[in-house]
Amino acid sequence: MATRDGADAGATAPDSTKVPRLNKKIYEDELLRLQEQLVEMQTWIKETGHRLVVVFEGRDAAGKGGAIKRVTEYLSPRQAQIVALPTPTERQKTQWYFQRYVEHLPAAGEIRLFDRSWYNRGGVERVMGYCTPEEHRRWLQQTPIFERMLMDDGILLRKYWFSVSDDEQVRRFRSRMEDPMRRWKLSPTDLESLTRWEDYSRAKDEMFVHTDLPEARWNVVPSDDKRSARINMIAHLLSTIPYEEVEQSELTMPDRPASTGYQRTDRRLQLPVPDHAAAVGRAAGKPVQRRARQDLS
Repeated sequence: MATRDGADAGATAPDSTKVPRLNKKIYEDELLRLQEQLVEMQTWIKETGHRLVVVFEGRDAAGKGGAIKRVTEYLSPRQAQIVALPTPTERQKTQWYFQRYVEHLPAAGEIRLFDRSWYNRGGVERVMGYCTPEEHRRWLQQTPIFERMLMDDGILLRKYWFSVSDDEQVRRFRSRMEDPMRRWKLSPTDLESLTRWEDYSRAKDEMFVHTDLPEARWNVVPSDDKRSARINMIAHLLSTIPYEEVEQSELTMPDRPASTGYQRTDRRLQLPVPDHAAAVGRAAGKPVQRRARQDLS
């Protein structure tokens, strides 16, 4: 349960304590090693035709987006895609609640990472009154059935809850408010979550009671230290997927054939972009060093 000291279950930092960050060099080395394994996992999923769904949930500013970014950094966007749905349209609001998520489920050989998911109804919709008590009750009843249907059909389902202390959440909100590059991450609903901390905690506890299934557990990721949270989450995901190394066919670089007399189009007929890089280099007193001009096309 949530308290003002420990935040969500799984959070370990009291309000006055800042969790020490994992050493950057250790973090980057281990992250790269894990990302290499993620590429291996993706290759195995593609070759075997498995389907993987990973659900990312948790408090606002708990680090879900950063973790997703590190998971997908080296994966093929053709096979591994992020699903981050906007507010439902008026038409979608009249559909079966799970309907708009179903169309984003993976086909054979694909991975889908849900940056928030059908669990919106168990959290923000429940707390902010965006759904009725009856709709929420029905959602609690149907979610275990829905997820068991996914798994019965062969989908690998993994669920992660990112837990952050209230003190750290406030720090991250303030950082976003002061950073114009990240200001878009904040919304009035996000900020209102500060005044409804315990309401969200109660909603999450109720959600866990109904949806923490033996075959699809909620894996809680303490995330006051984002570096630790990312590698902990990725290492756990890899440990739950029975992937094996797939032997790759050897690739050889072919020799370029001799020219057949092709002449490149006159450069004066083309519209190049302005050389902004050269202007920046001159302004900094470090002109860009150009290689010998080659025949580009």
